[in-house]
Amino acid sequence: MSSDLVIVYHRQPYEEVEENGKIVFKENSSPNGIVPTLKSFFGGVDHGAWVAWKLAEDTSNPGFEQVVEISDSYGDYSVSRLPLTADQVREFYHVTSKEAFWPILHNFRERYNYDPVDWPNFRQVNWAFAEAAAAEAAPGAVVWVHDYNLWLVPGYLRQMRPDVRIAFFHHTPFPAADMFNVLPWRKEIVGSLLACDVVGFHIPRYSSNFVSVARSLFDVDEIVRERVEEDFISEGTALTERSVPIELVHNGRRVHISTAPVGVDVDYILKQSDRPETATKVEEIKAEMGDRQLILSVGRTDYTKGGVDQLESFGRILRDNPDLRGKVRLMHVSVSANRNMTAYAEVQDAIEQTAGRINGQYGTFDWTPIALISRAVPFSELVAYYRAADVAWITPLADGMNLVCKEYVAARTDGDGVLVLSEFAGAAVEMGSAVITNAYSHRSMDSAILTALRMPEQERRQRMSLLRNVVQKYDIRAWGRMQKEAFDKAAETAKERDASRV
Repeated sequence: MSSDLVIVYHRQPYEEVEENGKIVFKENSSPNGIVPTLKSFFGGVDHGAWVAWKLAEDTSNPGFEQVVEISDSYGDYSVSRLPLTADQVREFYHVTSKEAFWPILHNFRERYNYDPVDWPNFRQVNWAFAEAAAAEAAPGAVVWVHDYNLWLVPGYLRQMRPDVRIAFFHHTPFPAADMFNVLPWRKEIVGSLLACDVVGFHIPRYSSNFVSVARSLFDVDEIVRERVEEDFISEGTALTERSVPIELVHNGRRVHISTAPVGVDVDYILKQSDRPETATKVEEIKAEMGDRQLILSVGRTDYTKGGVDQLESFGRILRDNPDLRGKVRLMHVSVSANRNMTAYAEVQDAIEQTAGRINGQYGTFDWTPIALISRAVPFSELVAYYRAADVAWITPLADGMNLVCKEYVAARTDGDGVLVLSEFAGAAVEMGSAVITNAYSHRSMDSAILTALRMPEQERRQRMSLLRNVVQKYDIRAWGRMQKEAFDKAAETAKERDASRV
């Protein structure tokens, strides 16, 4: 059955598990996150489709159904599963996407590695995604492609199916031309994105950067800009913009530029926060802490997250403020990345060594300064720590958005707590009421955490109230509505274009 909406994303939209010797598809255990939000769009169409990949030893005989029909609480939809070998996945995702694209997207030029990239493989995988989307799409359907590892899909799809409307959403930062144009495939990538009807980004800075890159590589006309809404102007933060591009024209095609920050499922987090089990866990945490203050840091083990820099800051705080020794604990959750990737293994080792050194230098028999967690914490448990933490310390060196800071705020139904947030996280342009810090500055980092620990209750509550208003206003459903508005604008443009040809 052809589909009115085709979502192209690398992950399958369910959990595939074996029960009693049979493979069954279960809805994601947590409704919080981007996948359930994307699936919610299927409720507005007669039939939808999802394109993802699945590991296979032999792509010509994968040993599984390549198209399956799913019926769940989000509706009826097809899932096309592209068989990829382990080598294809490694080259496409772990090498090209993570070693070449990822550092450039996050402005870590020194970590960029061009040599091992198998560009023909990247093209081949993107072509396969485009073919699957073309096969599923009904005439005039919307095909919605997600993230940088599928950069070439729009261009291929436009060749195959000029009738469909193509949208692309970028979940990472998008750098300025001086950085992006380090990539030798820059023109092929941006040319593909300019084949879209809608290209979406989290914040105005990334939209502006994309247009500047496009202008550096192509003749781009009729750039339309508008004033950024006051909600996204946070004075003194590095990523704030005053105006944002909303349209451009390339080769006679009008491309809509959508700017919409991804939010969190506030309703779900509130339910988790208000569970009796959560309240019990919060009391247990507070009882264990006693009169000590708890700082919580949550992130992936990735050099962009600044985990080592944060730990070093905590060490300086303990060195320079002896009165805090024994009075504060940092719970540092850094979920281990793929140890087979050298860059991430090095970061994990550095985090463990730094935490061990600080604990050895300042710890006592009854006090360990840093509790280092290197495993994924179940979300229900994490919400309890959000509720119990006096401070959430979220200081990436670069981050497209960062949802942990929004989860922390949404969970604080008590209206208390302090958020310390790096100005280099996309979320900072919305969350100016946090204690904003420069994650590259020792003085700024140290000062911010001391300010948070010593902040009077009235100020804590004033800041948290403002933060909660923002997080609730721009939740995941608001992001979905903004995407729908962008699709509708693209549809109107297509109608006008078709009418002018008659």
